[in-house]
Amino acid sequence: MSSSPDIVTVTAENFYQVVLEGSHERPVLVDFWADWCAPCRQLMPILAKLAEAYRGRFLLAKLDTEAEQAVAAQFGIRSLPTVMLFRDGQPIDQFMGALPESQIRAFLDQHLPRTSDGILDEAQALIAHGNTKRAAKLIGKARADDPDNQRLFVLEVQLKAASGDVEGAEAMLEKTPLELANDPELAALRGQLRFAAIVTDAPARHQLEKTLAADPNASEARYQLAAHLISGGDFEAGLEQLLTLLKKDRAFGDDAARKAMVMVFDLLGGQGDLVSRYRGKMLSSLY
Repeated sequence: MSSSPDIVTVTAENFYQVVLEGSHERPVLVDFWADWCAPCRQLMPILAKLAEAYRGRFLLAKLDTEAEQAVAAQFGIRSLPTVMLFRDGQPIDQFMGALPESQIRAFLDQHLPRTSDGILDEAQALIAHGNTKRAAKLIGKARADDPDNQRLFVLEVQLKAASGDVEGAEAMLEKTPLELANDPELAALRGQLRFAAIVTDAPARHQLEKTLAADPNASEARYQLAAHLISGGDFEAGLEQLLTLLKKDRAFGDDAARKAMVMVFDLLGGQGDLVSRYRGKMLSSLY
């Protein structure tokens, strides 16, 4: 057995403690193998190398399926090698076969916390409270320590926006890496910047309300009022204005009302009662 603290052999006797309970402390990667399995022998040194390289970010647990058939059956192991990742007492993902190291790294990086994540969490909280100078220092430290963390891009865009450099944030968003194209935080930020830009060029809210009182068909004024409401956090009132605009003037701004509603849904995380209600209302008005 390896002398590494990050590699252990598990049996039926210690599986619960090491894997199920242990995965509440850190992820556990279980290698289901057998001595007769040639691909298993090919995979073992790669997994051992990665356990050392990741320096405690996960525990590698090796289980001999010939000796521990009941455990293998419990988890439905039918092909060897099977490698299963456990977190918080549950298997969350797996792969089968002797994959190359690059693919296993990609598998791990989807699920394992990075050493810089804690720093970036703190930086994000500071941005939310307006302490952009301290946040910038922490983001710089995270970039020096872990330049491959994809969250760095997200936080750097958020920092620019929070520091008032809207053009810089928008320029970064135009160069979003492909792997972050569907990132929900970036989608929300795009919406925030878009509505902020509309408000910057729009009349004051009370003036827009007067305009609409005099002319309910003033599409641009309604659109700008919606942006004011959304930027101020009154999402329901803003969505209601956009829905009205969608019904009255679908062609305005090349379908601007519908696109803005979708941006609000992204701002709200794409779920929740408000999103469900207004997504339904939006679809009903379209068809």
